[in-house]
Amino acid sequence: MSKKILIIEDEKNIVDIIKHNLRKEGFTTIEAYDGEQGLALGLNENPDLILLDIMLPKMDGFEVCKKLRQSVNTPIIMLTAREEEVDKVLGLELGADDYVTKPFSHRELIARIKANLRRTDIDDITANKVSEKIQCDNLVIDISRYEVIRDGEVIELTLREFELVKFLAQRQGQIFTREDLLEKVWGYEYYGDVRTVDVTVRRIREKLERDPSNPQYIMTKRGVGYYFNKGS
Repeated sequence: MSKKILIIEDEKNIVDIIKHNLRKEGFTTIEAYDGEQGLALGLNENPDLILLDIMLPKMDGFEVCKKLRQSVNTPIIMLTAREEEVDKVLGLELGADDYVTKPFSHRELIARIKANLRRTDIDDITANKVSEKIQCDNLVIDISRYEVIRDGEVIELTLREFELVKFLAQRQGQIFTREDLLEKVWGYEYYGDVRTVDVTVRRIREKLERDPSNPQYIMTKRGVGYYFNKGS
């Protein structure tokens, strides 16, 4: 069964090009031309992945992303014509999984889409096969339920945030570079921006740590990357 991609973009010529290229790759598509319609389709049509433009009529992409993340964990790739780092960071902080800067190549966009879908498929298979829990001091990572629990309280993480916590927790004490994590967690080698990893780690720490400036779980190895603390 083909994967369904929701395209939320107000420029029809861009939608037509994306739609054409996606259908050539075997995907099905649904389209929305403003933020309100896109939000409704994202909540009601159960897409496998969402391509979300930032500059939209009625409701901008940031607000759409924020509202979607209150209800769904569908992978979201932001489409932006802006080069400013603050826009990319804001999208990631609101729960987007990835971003592509316009003008983008067909090859890059398809690679990003496939990487995000592949990672979701792998996690679905893993969740169906095992009912595994990882415990580190007062933290429990329930893989089958996609939950991280601290002191009995469920911590709300996006799918990508959960994936990163799970990946590192399964390899406690092992240090990974940002490039390693882009390949292993995001699923691509050379299209990624390492800032994506830093922003995601910062978001996780803000949710997971009692003192994000003095983390207990995901640690930084200066000049190298990140690792999960083995605990006491």
